[in-house]
Amino acid sequence: MADFVQGLDPGKLVLAGTVLSFIISPFSAPPYNLPIFLLGTLAQESNDAAQSLRVFTGCLAGSVVYDLIWMFTNHQHVLSKLLTILLFLLKLPTVAVFLSTLRQRGTRFTLGTDLGGTTVWSMPGGFTSMGREGYQTVDDEPRSPPRVAPAARPSTVTVSQPALQPGAYQTA
Repeated sequence: MADFVQGLDPGKLVLAGTVLSFIISPFSAPPYNLPIFLLGTLAQESNDAAQSLRVFTGCLAGSVVYDLIWMFTNHQHVLSKLLTILLFLLKLPTVAVFLSTLRQRGTRFTLGTDLGGTTVWSMPGGFTSMGREGYQTVDDEPRSPPRVAPAARPSTVTVSQPALQPGAYQTA
């Protein structure tokens, strides 16, 4: 099955779906097919648009379910029903091809945001490992940094350091 899916051309599948949905759009047919396939035409053309490719794949996969509901609840003439069924059958390999394309481009199809991914969450003033026990409220006095024990031998060379203003950058 994977070899069959990889052998299909996504551009031709989207073009066939766009033309077929354009042909049946003036008749009694699902109104969402043409905009979805037009989005697929734009998403397929751009090599670096992973987000729009994911949106198109999700919309196309969801429209398969809507097609079934639409075909059972609406009456169509024989020719438009045949073309709608043909478009429905065309959607199945198109979804498989675009899922494979997403996998080849290194992205995955997720239904929501990926919070467990490589995002590093950090908050200023948050819990750190530098001796602070949590957040400091606005009303509290500023905490002093932890004291460092003086060295056993004091240095005989004294270097005068300029007074730094609070919030100023220090240079070495």
